[in-house]
Amino acid sequence: MRERPIIVSERDARQLRALLRYRSEASFRDQAHLSELKTELERAIVLRAEEMHGDVITMQSHVHVRDLANGERSNYELVFPFEADVAARKISILAPLGTALLGYREGDEVEWLMPGGMRQLRIERVQQLSAQRNTWQGTSTMDLPRSIAARAL
Repeated sequence: MRERPIIVSERDARQLRALLRYRSEASFRDQAHLSELKTELERAIVLRAEEMHGDVITMQSHVHVRDLANGERSNYELVFPFEADVAARKISILAPLGTALLGYREGDEVEWLMPGGMRQLRIERVQQLSAQRNTWQGTSTMDLPRSIAARAL
């Protein structure tokens, strides 16, 4: 579990809670992982869409990460399970890496237990889909508005 709460949009929180209810009958092997996601959502800071900052990883975000152990860079899109496609680098929120990325921001370091062991990643860039232009937009700003940042600490 993370030291500080994650930041999620109202829409993502609503959809993820519904997904967890639907998956409550999952296999025993998946229960621990689903429990981690549920715990993160319970302590999350939930914001309206207009309050969300562009460098926070949300559902449908394109994320550029660097593995701190070997320097390898990877790109992923965080998606719902029915959209997952490993070959297309679309990672399900229910995969350990997907849960690990949700709510982190550019510049953050992610440490999470994956099936292959503990991994430590740095979030290098986050891109969000612009609903108005249907294009991906990236940001490099590292600061949330003060009122929101205060709630995140």
